[in-house]
Amino acid sequence: MRPYRRILLSLALLAVLPVLAGSPKYKLVWKDNFRGKSFNEKFWSKIPRGTSDWDRRMSDHPSLYKVEKGRLVLRGVVNDGLVPDDPVPYLTGGVYTKDKKTITYGKVEVRAKLHAAKGAWPAIWMLPNDKGWPDGGEIDIMERLNGDSIAYQTVHSHYTFVLKEGKNPPQGSTGPIDPDDYNVYAVEILPDSLVFSINNRRTFSYPRIQTDKPGQYPFGTPFYLLVDMQIEGQWVGKADPKDYPVEMWIDWVKMYELKE
Repeated sequence: MRPYRRILLSLALLAVLPVLAGSPKYKLVWKDNFRGKSFNEKFWSKIPRGTSDWDRRMSDHPSLYKVEKGRLVLRGVVNDGLVPDDPVPYLTGGVYTKDKKTITYGKVEVRAKLHAAKGAWPAIWMLPNDKGWPDGGEIDIMERLNGDSIAYQTVHSHYTFVLKEGKNPPQGSTGPIDPDDYNVYAVEILPDSLVFSINNRRTFSYPRIQTDKPGQYPFGTPFYLLVDMQIEGQWVGKADPKDYPVEMWIDWVKMYELKE
């Protein structure tokens, strides 16, 4: 090897070493492979209906939930008499770990396959266990619209929602997915940043910054995980009933704690 090439190689290695040395270390503290006949109620609960765009079609009807072949299946269906006393046109299934399984600093990974339908809006995301919205923050690990080949990953807080500070720093990004197969969606929750990835490829990070405006980085409290099928809304638009039922399949969920 020529001397100048040795020098260049040495400089390149020196540039990489600090990054490797500073990489966060994690310990796996929980994994769900969905091996039973139903989801484990020790960790998961069905999401109740609310009044927001995302949860106004939630239902606890058993046909919307299934565990088979080592995967959790959440469904969105047309309410064509399935629940006669329920006036909503569509019904959706969703689960969360609220009050059961949370993470403060660490990493969350979910391997999921998303079936496409017009108006379908599946999501994998996190909310604070003991604080309200938006002050407590929100971490959107994955949102997918219709049959897109991209997923949205977004951060919400008092700073972004109330103060409209969505560009300093940028509060979200997108990343490519395989629309016909499983993908792994992840976020790392660190004291100085949120780091998002899809299929082990980093998509973007949201840093803690110095600012005199309140609520910029409310992360560092226990957050729980939500996994849900959503249908219609101001963002995704109207559904086409011919595309339904639609499903999202969850192969596994992992939570890691950040090692000190």
